[in-house]
Amino acid sequence: MTELTHPLATVPRDELLSRAEADPLRPRFHFVSPAGWLNDPNGVSQWNGTYHLFYQYNPEGAFHHRIQWGHATSSDLVTWTDQPVALEPSAGPDAEGCWSGVLVNDDGTPTLVYSGRFADKELPCVAIGSPDLLDWTKDPGNPVIAAPPAGVDITAYRDHCVWREGTVWRQLVGSGIRHRGGTAFLYESSDLRSWDYVGPLFIGDASQGDPADTDWTGTMWECVDLFRAGQGSLGSAPADDSPDVLVFSAWNDGETRHPLYWTGRYAGNSFEPEALHRLDLGGRFFYAPQSFQDESGRRVMFGWMQEGRSDAAMVEAGWSGVMSLPRLTTVANDGTLEFAPVPEIAKLRRNHVSVPAQVLVGAGTPLDTRVSGNQLDLELDLHLAPGAEVRLGVLVSTDGAEETLIMLSRAADETPTGTLRLDRTRSSLNPAVDVEDKSGPIPMTNGRVRLRVLVDRSAVEIFANGKPLTARIYPTLGGERVTLAATEGSVRILSFDAWTMAGVFEETRSLQPERKKTHG
Repeated sequence: MTELTHPLATVPRDELLSRAEADPLRPRFHFVSPAGWLNDPNGVSQWNGTYHLFYQYNPEGAFHHRIQWGHATSSDLVTWTDQPVALEPSAGPDAEGCWSGVLVNDDGTPTLVYSGRFADKELPCVAIGSPDLLDWTKDPGNPVIAAPPAGVDITAYRDHCVWREGTVWRQLVGSGIRHRGGTAFLYESSDLRSWDYVGPLFIGDASQGDPADTDWTGTMWECVDLFRAGQGSLGSAPADDSPDVLVFSAWNDGETRHPLYWTGRYAGNSFEPEALHRLDLGGRFFYAPQSFQDESGRRVMFGWMQEGRSDAAMVEAGWSGVMSLPRLTTVANDGTLEFAPVPEIAKLRRNHVSVPAQVLVGAGTPLDTRVSGNQLDLELDLHLAPGAEVRLGVLVSTDGAEETLIMLSRAADETPTGTLRLDRTRSSLNPAVDVEDKSGPIPMTNGRVRLRVLVDRSAVEIFANGKPLTARIYPTLGGERVTLAATEGSVRILSFDAWTMAGVFEETRSLQPERKKTHG
C-alpha cells in the first residue's frame, strides 16, 4: 500500500508555494496548480454556466503520489478560481489515490465516475456532488465494478468515458489486452452503480509499427474519450458525414507515449475505425486529453502538458505540470479534427504590434519584428513558395545562444501538405532537459499557412492550419526576442500580429483552499 507521506515530501507547504511562485519558468496565463504536482484534466465541464476543471493533483510536492482531485472554476475559460479539493483518498477502494475520471449529469445530480486505487489496482468508483460541485460524497458501494472482465489478461485498467443513450448509461474503461494491444472495455447501466460488461469496443494491434513511431498505438489505452464530432449524439443516427471520434493516449509499461484518435463510426456495441491520426504533433506534451460539449454546443478539449525536465528539478522548483489552454475541436473538410484556442483567450492580449506585409527571401537578412516577450500570442498569415522554408524564433537571447525555432516548409512540388517542426536543440543551455525533435505534416494548400503561436515561459502551443504542436522549453538566459527569416525560397508575410499576454494569477494563491470534507 502507498505510504501516506512520501520520502520527497520534506518541503513545508508555505515554502513549496513560495518556490513555485518564484520560478521564472512557471507559466502565467496557462492553468497551473497552486503548487505541487498536476497531471490529467478530469471532469471538464460546464455546469449551470460555470466551467469546471478538475485535475489529478498532489499538493505535498512535485511528484506523483496519493493523487487527489484538484478543482478550479471559471466563468470564461480564461481566469480560474481555486476551489477546495474535490476528492481525496480515504479508507477503502481509493485509499491509494483518486485517479482520472469524468463528470456526468444524472438527472440534475452532478456525479463523478473515477478510478479508485487500492492494493495496486484501479477500479471504477462514484461520488455525487452538491449543487455547487464543491462538496462530494462517495458512494458506499464503491467500487461500482468489482474487477476487470474475467478471463482477460490485461495490461492495465483505468480512466473513464461515460455518456447516456436514452435511459441507459454507457461507460468505457481504458485498458489493454496482453500480447494484442490497447482497448476500451464497454459497460452499460441504468443507475451508474450496477454495470454489465458488454465487451471490448475496439482492440488495437500493438504489433503494428515500431514503439518508437509517433503513431504506435501502445499496449494500453489511457484516458479514452468517445464523442460525435458533428451533429447529433452518440448512439443516434448521424445527421451529417462527420465522424465519431475515439481518442486515447498510448501507454506502454509505465511510459506515457502520445495521444491519438481514430475516426470511424460507433454503432451498437462496437466502433468501426476508418483512419488513425495523431492528435498533437508534440506527442507526450499534450497527454491524457479530455473534452466536453459546453452549453453553446462547442466541443472544448484540455490536455496535460507534462514536464521535460528532471524529477529532481521539478521537486526543487516546487511544482510540476501545466494544463493546456482550452481548445475548440472542429471537423475539417477531410474528416480530420482541427484545433484552435478558444476565442476567449484573446481578452488577455495587451500591447499589440503589427509587422508590415512584405516578402522574405531565403538566406536574406532576418526580419526585425520589433516583437519581444516571454508571454506572447502571435498570429501570422504566410504564403510559402514551392521549396520555401521559414523560421520563427521565440525566446531568443540577446546573444543568440538560446532560441526556440518554429519551422514551416513546403515541398518543391505542388503537394498540398507541408511540414511543421519545432527545433528545441538550442532552447536551453541546461543539458538535462528534453530537446527531442517534434514535427509532422500539416495541410498547406497552395502554400498558405495560418500560424498561431502561444508562448508562456516554459509552455508553447503552436497551431498551423488547425494542426497543433505542443511542447515545453526551459530557457536559462531570459531571452525574449522574436525573429523571422526565410531560409529557403521566398515567403510572403500577408499579416503578422503580436500581443503580450497578461497573467491570470497575479495575486498570491494559497497552496490549498480550505477544503470541505469528502464524505466516504
